Amino acid sequence: MRQLKIIKQTTNKNDPTLNFYLKDIHPIALVTGEEEVELTRKIKAGDQKALNILITSNLRFVISVAKQYQFQGLSLSDLIAEGNMGLIKAANRFDETRGFKFISYAVWWIRQGIVQSISENARVVRLPLNKIAVINKIRKANSELQQLLQRDASSEEISDFLQLPLAEIEQATKSNATYLSLDKPLTTDSNNLTLGHIIKSETDDPDQKLLTKSVSKEISQLMNILKHREKEVIILLYGLNGREAKSLKDVSKYLGLTSERVRQIKEMGLIKLRNSPKAANVFLDFF
Repeated sequence: MRQLKIIKQTTNKNDPTLNFYLKDIHPIALVTGEEEVELTRKIKAGDQKALNILITSNLRFVISVAKQYQFQGLSLSDLIAEGNMGLIKAANRFDETRGFKFISYAVWWIRQGIVQSISENARVVRLPLNKIAVINKIRKANSELQQLLQRDASSEEISDFLQLPLAEIEQATKSNATYLSLDKPLTTDSNNLTLGHIIKSETDDPDQKLLTKSVSKEISQLMNILKHREKEVIILLYGLNGREAKSLKDVSKYLGLTSERVRQIKEMGLIKLRNSPKAANVFLDFF
């Protein structure tokens, strides 16, 4: 996967409410996989106490995700609040029979809540309906690619995925302040900070490491349903397993196949991933 510079994670020491919240949730114990299953079954039966336990035991993960989206116009407290709303949605929708750990499913809802809030606060102009339609396609494609890449997709990757001209993708994203690009700098200093840090992190935060390990494991398991060539193409195109993402042309040359054949293999692999019963917890509710 592309090497990315990592955001310096900070908290606002001058925010007493936030500090109190962080101290308040710190002692809350994590639940085991077996406990997650039991809690989810109780939640389906309408047990509000079980719902509260599942939510509160995962609040610390929301903080780990929210820190990665700082300096986008919202305070860390607001980011955490929006992430918590995503966590609540995930807790109410989670299906323990799919074989995924809860946090592997919840992280996408947490991110969606945070990004949507940033987007709504960033919008300053009303866009024509035709541009909104393109932007919605881009969001949908980016959400789908996020599941595979564990990061936001670049404009080139989205263009290839949607089979739309790169210029059209770039024009739509530039005109819409709500789209968050992997390669768009968030600061003007020498750090070249981007938004591609949500999963990959070099922090010593044990919660972030646990989250990363859990999600990476689920992605790897999903890839195992593909044929060797499908898996190889997707890994090369999207930079999985620590590789650098390659263009369609480069992959075609590397494999000795035509670009059209590589595209067909990629599409077949993505269809299998979307339609896999085990993938439902990750993909289903985003499209």
